[in-house]
Amino acid sequence: MDKEPESPEPFSDPSLYINRELSWLEFNQRVLEEAEDPKNPLLERLKFLCIVASNLDEFFEVRVAGLKQQRLSNISAPGPDGLTPSEQLAAICVRVRKMVDDQYRLWNRDLLSILEKNNIFFLRYEELTDEEKQYYTGYFQKSVYPVLTPLAVDPVHPFPQLLNKSLNVAVELEGAGLNTNLAVVQVPRILPRLVPYKTDKKGVYRYIFIGSLIQAHVGSLFHGVRVKGAYQFRVTRNSDLYLDEEETDNLLKAIELELRKRSRGNAVRLEVQKDCPSHITDQLLQTFDLMDDDLYQVDGPINFLRLMPVISEVDRPDLKFRPFAPAIETGSGDHDDIFSQIRRHPILLHHPYESFQTVLDFIEQAAEDPNVLAIKQTLYRTSGDSQIVGSLAEAAESGKQVTVVIELKARFDEAANIKWARTLQEAGVHVVYGIVGLKTHAKLALVVRREEDGLRRYLHLGTGNYHPSTAKLYTDLGLLTCDPDLTNDSAELFNWLTGVSVFPDLTKIKAAPKVLHAFVLEMIHRETENATMGKPSGIFGKVNSLVDPEVIQALYRASQAGAKIKLLVRGTCCLRSKAPGVSENIVVRSVISRFLEHSRIYRFENAGKPVIYLASADWMARNFFRRVETCFPIEAPELRSRIEQMLDIYWRDNVKAREQGSELTYVRRPTDGERVDAQAIFLEQALKPKRPDVDSKPVVLRTSVKAKETKRQDEKVGQPA
Repeated sequence: MDKEPESPEPFSDPSLYINRELSWLEFNQRVLEEAEDPKNPLLERLKFLCIVASNLDEFFEVRVAGLKQQRLSNISAPGPDGLTPSEQLAAICVRVRKMVDDQYRLWNRDLLSILEKNNIFFLRYEELTDEEKQYYTGYFQKSVYPVLTPLAVDPVHPFPQLLNKSLNVAVELEGAGLNTNLAVVQVPRILPRLVPYKTDKKGVYRYIFIGSLIQAHVGSLFHGVRVKGAYQFRVTRNSDLYLDEEETDNLLKAIELELRKRSRGNAVRLEVQKDCPSHITDQLLQTFDLMDDDLYQVDGPINFLRLMPVISEVDRPDLKFRPFAPAIETGSGDHDDIFSQIRRHPILLHHPYESFQTVLDFIEQAAEDPNVLAIKQTLYRTSGDSQIVGSLAEAAESGKQVTVVIELKARFDEAANIKWARTLQEAGVHVVYGIVGLKTHAKLALVVRREEDGLRRYLHLGTGNYHPSTAKLYTDLGLLTCDPDLTNDSAELFNWLTGVSVFPDLTKIKAAPKVLHAFVLEMIHRETENATMGKPSGIFGKVNSLVDPEVIQALYRASQAGAKIKLLVRGTCCLRSKAPGVSENIVVRSVISRFLEHSRIYRFENAGKPVIYLASADWMARNFFRRVETCFPIEAPELRSRIEQMLDIYWRDNVKAREQGSELTYVRRPTDGERVDAQAIFLEQALKPKRPDVDSKPVVLRTSVKAKETKRQDEKVGQPA
C-alpha cells in the first residue's frame, strides 16, 4: 500500500507571515507620515524626520548588518515568511530607496520652503550674502581649519579608517605629478554640524551645515593642487557586539574592548551627495567592500539627525506641540510619605501623563529613610545625570544593603552603563551583571523597610526603563505595591539573578526566560477553548513588536475558533490579519503620535472575568528566551478599571491610529463623526484636577529638596516632545 502523503503543518504557508525587516520598515514609514502631516506643528514635523533618519541608521547597523553576515556565512534557511537573507536584503534595498526618496522629497519640496516662510533657513554656502560669507570665512579660518587634516589616498597613504557614521568629504584632485586623484577630509566630531549666523533680526534663524562650509574652503588644504570637486559622504558600519560570555572572565572589560571595535566594524551602507560623480562613488564602494545596492545618493543633508538641536534652539512655541508638564498628584495628607500611600492602596502610574518623579521619589525616600534596610534594583537604561544612581549610591554610603543588577549589554547604552557600574561599585553598591547569556530587561525596584509590625517590602514594577528623560517621551505604566506575593516573587527573582540557584517557582509574576512564553500560549489557548465552547472570549494585546511564530500561530487558532482579537502593535508585526479562514477575527492597529508608545498590556477575556497583565516584554523570541522579563497582574479593581478605559480609548483612536491592510501597508482609520486622539485624551485627563474623594485616591509624596530641585531643572530644560 502506498504511503499517504503527510499533510502540511498548519499555518506553514509563508503568505501568512510578514517579514520582520519589511514590517519594521513600514513602521518607520508611519513615522515618516507624521513628518509629512501638515496638521503637526512644523518643528515637530522636522523632529519626526530626524527620528526616521535615526531609526534607519540603527536598522542598518544591526538588522542589515546581521543579514549581511548570514549571507557571508552561507546561511540560506528562510524564516516563516519564506525569504532567505539574500532575498530580504534585495527587498530591503528596494523599500529603503523609496523611503529615502520620500524623505528628501519632503525636505526639498515641502519643509524647506515652509521653514523659510517662518524665518528658519538652512543655507548652502553659495546662498549666503556677502556679509555672511565674510563671517563664515572668518569662522572657518579660526575654528575649523586648525582641526582639519587632509588625507591623500595613494600607494603610501592607505585609505583612512573612518569611524561609523562620521561625516567626511571626498576631494577630487588634479594636477601634475599627482599619484592619486582622491583625498579625504574627516570632519572631527568636536565641530558642530550646524553653524548659526548671529543676526540682529529677532526671530530669524540662519544656519549653514559644517560640511558645506568645509566644501567651500577645502582648497585651502591643498596647496598647488587643483580641487576638481568635493563631496560629503559617510559610511554606516556593523555595530553589534560579539561576546562569548561563557569564555569571558571579566564581562565589563570585554564589553569595553568590543565598544572600541564597534566604530570600525564592517561597512554596510555608503551615503554620498547626489552630485558625486560615479568614478568617485565606485572608488568609495570598492574601498569599503560594498556593492551598488549599498550606495544611497541623497539630495540634501547627509544626516537629518543633525537638525535635532535646532528644534530646541528655535524659540517658536507656535511651531511646537503645546507645552505639557506631567501631573504630580497631591492630596490633603501632606505629611504622608510614599510608603504610607502604598500601604493604603497600590499606585498605578501612566507616564508621561503622570510624572516619573514619583518613581524617583520612591527610590530617593528609600535611600534617605533610616528605616529602610535594603534596596534591590535592575537598571537597563538610565539618563546621563541619573538621579536614581545618585540615590542608590547615597543609600549604600549610609550603610544600607544596596544591590543593582545592571545590564552592560543594553544596545548603544553599554558605555553609559559601564560608567554607572563603576560609580555604584565605588559607593559600595553590590553590582552584578545578571545571568550569562541573558539580558536583564525586567524593570524592578524592591525596598525592604523595618516597620512596627516587622519587615515589609515595597516594590515598583514597570513596562519601561528607569530613565527620567525617556519617561517624558515614552508612554509606559508602572505599579507601586506592597502586595506580599509580588514582593516575594521579586525577591526570589533577585536571588536568582545575584546568586547561584535554579529558576524559582513564582506565585504571581510570570517571568522570562522560563515561564512567560508558556504562560502567553496558555492564556491564548484558554481563549480558544472559551470561544469553542461559546463562552465570552477575546484578547487585547498592546506590544511594541509581535514576531514569535508560536504566539502568532496560537492567535490564528484563537481567531479560527471565533475569539475576537485586538492587537495594538506599535512597530514590527509579523502576523497577517484578515487572512480568509485564518485571521478574519484579528485586527491589527498601530498608534504613532507625539509620544512613543512603549507600554505592554495583555488582556484576556477569561469567560467574562477579564484578567490584565502589564509586562516589560514584547511577543518576540528574544524577550521570551534570551532576556529576563517580568509580566505581572493588575488585580485592584480601580486600577483594572483605569486600564480598561485606556484600552478602550486606544482602540477608538481614529486620528493617530492606522490599521493593517491586506498588504504590508497600514492605512489611517476613517474619522467620520467623533475624532478620537488617544494621546490627546490622556493629556487632557492628566491636566484635570483630581477630586479629593475616596475614588480618586490621590498619591501624596514627601518630596525631598533634591527632588524639588530636579523638577525645577526639568522645567527649565523644556517640555516633552
